[in-house]
Amino acid sequence: MAKAKTAVVALGGNAISKEGEEDNIPKQFENTNKSLTSIVELIKEDYQLAITHGNGPQVGNAILRVELARSKAPVLPLYICVADTEGGMGFMVEQCLKNRLQKEKIEREVVTVMTQVIVDKNDPAIKNPSKFIGQFYSKDEAENFSKERGWVVKKDSNRGYRRVVASPMPKEIVEKKTIKTLVAEGVVVIAAGGGGIPVCYNEDGTLQGIEGVIDKDRASAVLARDIQAELLLILTGVEKVALNFGTLLQKELEQITLAEAKKYLAEGHFPAGSMGPKIEAAISFLEAGGKEVIITSIEKAHDSVLGKAGTKIVP
Repeated sequence: MAKAKTAVVALGGNAISKEGEEDNIPKQFENTNKSLTSIVELIKEDYQLAITHGNGPQVGNAILRVELARSKAPVLPLYICVADTEGGMGFMVEQCLKNRLQKEKIEREVVTVMTQVIVDKNDPAIKNPSKFIGQFYSKDEAENFSKERGWVVKKDSNRGYRRVVASPMPKEIVEKKTIKTLVAEGVVVIAAGGGGIPVCYNEDGTLQGIEGVIDKDRASAVLARDIQAELLLILTGVEKVALNFGTLLQKELEQITLAEAKKYLAEGHFPAGSMGPKIEAAISFLEAGGKEVIITSIEKAHDSVLGKAGTKIVP
C-alpha cells in the first residue's frame, strides 16, 4: 500500500470570520462548518493532515476586550491573547470537524495542539513593528495611547490610525515532534493557529513569550517543513494566483516553478498585504525540500489537489 500523502492545510482568515458579516460566535461556527467541506474530502482520500488557521479579526477583538477592561481586570500581553484565540478557535475547528466526520461515518481522531513558534529575539521586525492589529483611532487618540501605553501607532490608509506590533519571522515549531507523530498516526491535528504563539529562547535555554504576532502562512510553511509534509495547501479568497491582479492585464496562473515564483515576487506582482506572504511561504517551503504548494480558494481545495483548480507551485 502506498504511503499516505502528508499535507498542511492553511485556512485563510475568511474561513471563520467574513468581512461584512456580524462577527458573532454562531456565525463563526457556521462559517467554520462551511470551510471544512473540502478538508473532509481530503480526509476521505486518506490524506494525513495538519490544519492551521488565521486569527486576525479574533485577536483584534481580544485586544479590544483587554482595552475596555483596562481599569477593571489585569492587562493581558499580546502573546497571551494569541494563545487564547489559538485555543478557542482550535476548539471551534476541532468540534466542527469531529461533527462532520461523525456524520460521514469516518473514524479519524481530531486534536488541537497549542503551538509555540520560535522567533529570533533580535529579529529586526521586533524593533520596527509593522503589523496592524486592533481598532481604528483618531490621530489624537493614537497619540495619547502612544504616550500612555507605549504603543507604536501608524496611519492605516485613510481609515485612521492603528496599533502596529512586531511580526517576526518564524524559525521552528516547538511541538513539531508531537505534531509529526500524531499526523503520522492518522490524527488530524489543528496547530499553529493564528501563526502560533511567538516565543524566544533565553540564555539558559528556557522559553518566553514575545510581544508580537506571526504571519499564519509563514508559520504554516515552517510547520510543513518541520513535520516533513509533501504538500502545503494555502486556502484564500481567490481560486488562482494572478499576475497584474485587478487590472486589464490580469493573468491567472495554473502552474509555476519556484524560480518563476521568485521572479514574479521580485517584480512586485504579489503585494505584502495580500498574496506576498503566501508566495514567500511557498518559496521557503519548497526551498526546504517540500514537493508542491497549491494556492486556491476554500471552495476549490479538493478540486485543486486533483489538478482541476488552483495555482500549483513546484520546485
